[in-house]
Amino acid sequence: MPIVHVTRTVEFNAAHRLHNPAFSDDWNRETFGKCNYPNWHGHNYILEVTVASEPDPDTGYVMDLGVLKALLETHIVSKVDHRNLNLDVDFLAGMLPSTENIIVAFWKQLEPHLPDTIRLVKMRLAETSRNAAEYYGE
Repeated sequence: MPIVHVTRTVEFNAAHRLHNPAFSDDWNRETFGKCNYPNWHGHNYILEVTVASEPDPDTGYVMDLGVLKALLETHIVSKVDHRNLNLDVDFLAGMLPSTENIIVAFWKQLEPHLPDTIRLVKMRLAETSRNAAEYYGE
């Protein structure tokens, strides 16, 4: 049977601040610019999740996308939507919440909850229409 990839997209809104306490305030302002504003800033994030498997012979589905949506809601969106990523999200605690770091954390949150027959292939997190990070579990 062929292996098919399917993608589900979810959206959420969250605030964060990029600030590395190991460096001076000047270094942080120069390095992170607007992302270092002391009172946070927000994004309308778009998360795309791609999974792969052989299509089920009875349904034709790789995975019921309603099930994938529910997993994303339970393990990611409900924890980050309308939250401060620096302060409110337990699995991001102590992490510099760059898009690159967030996407790896999301992978770790979701992968253990997928059925054994499903392979998580790719996650893409866009914080703006111009900036996104992709992760392939490497």
